[in-house]
Amino acid sequence: MSIAKIAAAAKSASIRLAAVKTDVKNKALAEIATALKRGSEKIVSANKKDLTTAEKNSLSAPLLKRLAFDENKIADVVASINSLIKLDDPVGKTITATELDDGLELYKVSCPIGVIGVVFESRPDALVQISTLCLKSGNAVLLKGGSEAQHTNRILAEVITQAGQMAGLPEGWIQLLETREDVAEMLAMDEYIDLVIPRGSNDFVRYIMDNTNIAVLGHAEGICHVYIDGNAELDMAVNIAVDSKCQYVAVCNAAETMLVDEKIAEAFLPKVKTILKQKGVELRGCEKTASIIDVKPAVEEDWSAEYLDYILSIKVVAGLDEAIEHINRYGSGHTDTIVTADKNKAERFMDLVDSGNVFWNCSTRFSDGYRYGLGAEVGISTNKIHARGPVGLKGLVIYKWKLVGTGQIVADYSGSAAKKFTHRKIEN
Repeated sequence: MSIAKIAAAAKSASIRLAAVKTDVKNKALAEIATALKRGSEKIVSANKKDLTTAEKNSLSAPLLKRLAFDENKIADVVASINSLIKLDDPVGKTITATELDDGLELYKVSCPIGVIGVVFESRPDALVQISTLCLKSGNAVLLKGGSEAQHTNRILAEVITQAGQMAGLPEGWIQLLETREDVAEMLAMDEYIDLVIPRGSNDFVRYIMDNTNIAVLGHAEGICHVYIDGNAELDMAVNIAVDSKCQYVAVCNAAETMLVDEKIAEAFLPKVKTILKQKGVELRGCEKTASIIDVKPAVEEDWSAEYLDYILSIKVVAGLDEAIEHINRYGSGHTDTIVTADKNKAERFMDLVDSGNVFWNCSTRFSDGYRYGLGAEVGISTNKIHARGPVGLKGLVIYKWKLVGTGQIVADYSGSAAKKFTHRKIEN
């Protein structure tokens, strides 16, 4: 089937899916969870094919970890789906209600976006998360995963499609794209597709934006920072820095740069270096850092690098203002955290750092739709329009205006004898 026909089918399905009731969507989600468990053997087998090919192609260890989709990963996505079922349906919610005049009432009501195209990295669990979030929010979805996960993505899409059909979902609500050429064609389908969400590098997101008329919700690089303030408690700072970098290095919310107040650098850096070295992290530092601990010299490119690996750049700064300036210059607007016992400094940091997620005394790894209670995420947006940060269910709906009258016409509200609008808020 051509991409045009695939997109047209998704558009048709999206119109019907928008009217599907909550109980049907939840039934479909339960069917998908059951089907994933039932099909775990063939899913894992398909994933092993992808892993074997990736190893032959010398894919790095962190990326291999992202690609792996074993029984534990299946259990994780099933748990995520069960959590999603329990969340309120975001569709059909009255956001505001206003009486314009007696018998003339205006309602602002949430509704699905329509058809969403998502291009994502080589994480098979992302396919499950994205498709189920789109289902719950009433959106049709076109999915293009990394070529490394081709076999796994195929079987997952097949399982989800069949389970959805059994539950009575409209045919065509989920579609799998497989090649770069498919993506290029998809970008021309503004007649059918309402939103594109690219997950990848800044260059990739920019390419998508420059080659489509479809609205783009950019999920760009995760150049995340941990700032260790001069008022930080040392053990807490070490724990947060290590977790932010090492808990899972190959994801966008892992820290790539650590900034350290010069007031605490001599006490902190040797302490954190010991733990990071035990974890196998390569350290790259500025001249001040190198005067305190043994590190590889950092170059300008390190401050804007998304390593997705066991590498961390370190810079000693004069204080809070320099840290904020550095983050706003080199960061990607993703997630940045400050470790400090000073509440005023923390508030200043969170107010002035221009990122979608700003934290105080906790790991950058908390920047996640599931951990936020959003029912996983389709991505973390660094945009400033529509949705920002982890994009969960509420980020996948927009709204429409519904006006309910009793025969009113605009002519009655014009001229010298015009009727007056009441514009009275209607309490829900």
